[in-house]
Amino acid sequence: MHYPEPSAESALIHAGTRRDRGEPVVPPPLLTSIFASAGDPGQYPAYARNGNPTWRAVEEALGALERAEAVLFSSGQAASMALMLALADGRERILLPRDGYFNARVLAAKLVPHGAQAVLVDLQDLGEVERELRRGPALLWAETPTNPLLRVADLSALAGLASAAGAPLVVDNTVATGLLQQPLDLGAVASLCSLTKSAAGHSDLILGAVLTRDPGLLAELRTWRTLGGGIAGPMETWLALRSLKTMSLRVRRQSATALAIATHLASHPRVTAVHYPGTCASTLELARKQMPDGFGPLLSFEVDGGAAAADAVIAAARLIVPATSFGGAETTWERRGRWPGEVAPESLIRLSSGLEPAEDLIADIDHCLA
Repeated sequence: MHYPEPSAESALIHAGTRRDRGEPVVPPPLLTSIFASAGDPGQYPAYARNGNPTWRAVEEALGALERAEAVLFSSGQAASMALMLALADGRERILLPRDGYFNARVLAAKLVPHGAQAVLVDLQDLGEVERELRRGPALLWAETPTNPLLRVADLSALAGLASAAGAPLVVDNTVATGLLQQPLDLGAVASLCSLTKSAAGHSDLILGAVLTRDPGLLAELRTWRTLGGGIAGPMETWLALRSLKTMSLRVRRQSATALAIATHLASHPRVTAVHYPGTCASTLELARKQMPDGFGPLLSFEVDGGAAAADAVIAAARLIVPATSFGGAETTWERRGRWPGEVAPESLIRLSSGLEPAEDLIADIDHCLA
């Protein structure tokens, strides 16, 4: 009798679970910096900067989402830096989205003395991307949906252009997570995720991870983690393992709520624009193809009256929390233009839908807009 492979959702729940009699079902965090060690190093763990059993359970759970190997880091930025350093060697430029995550652009610019120059492109303009790829050896760093404008890029098309140019494609998959979008299946060599956001989803930890099916890149990432010291703490890792058990329920609920809010805002007289993959007509078919199970918790919208009006809307909230980051159980929002260097209209409000009932959130939003 054929026994089917368990789903990724089951792997999220059972990663690290012990079944031997008397063993704890929930693995405890291993709080140690050293292990008993003698003889030739390498066969067993010796120093916690090289490995920790608590990491392995989280990496197993994340890897199941995209049928890949995961490397856990202390933050999404630490994961991004290791990935850039590993792949930019021997390449002249890193192509990044103009409207993507601000700190990825800043980090790439900081790494210029160590290798490739940061070049900003419009990922929806495939002609521009192809021209830039032809200019010399490059790394293509994609993000879809983008943060904070939630624009959707065609990953299969980008992968084709990158492959033709001999450029690796990396996808920041933080907004969608591996639950809703599978970049490795669409041609990416690596998928990046900040667990700080939706993956862990409780606004109580900072972690990041890279997923890949490339053994050489996997080894290089682990080396950069060890040498650079971007290692995850065991307590944060244990919290992430706990949180991943409910990821499927949370992300799907938040996606449904975000779609309801975006749909409601689209007809509101004070809202001048709504940015959400599930309501953008020009890319809706592509979004449905790449993200068949939902469009994620993040949306943004613009209000009339400029920055001061948007600030007043945020300040009037009774339920929604004014805060940065996204993906938590509580709904949050902020005016993204308050951050220097952010690519966002001055009246744009980014909203991360939480786990509250959609009708409660819509009532709060309507109160604020009134």
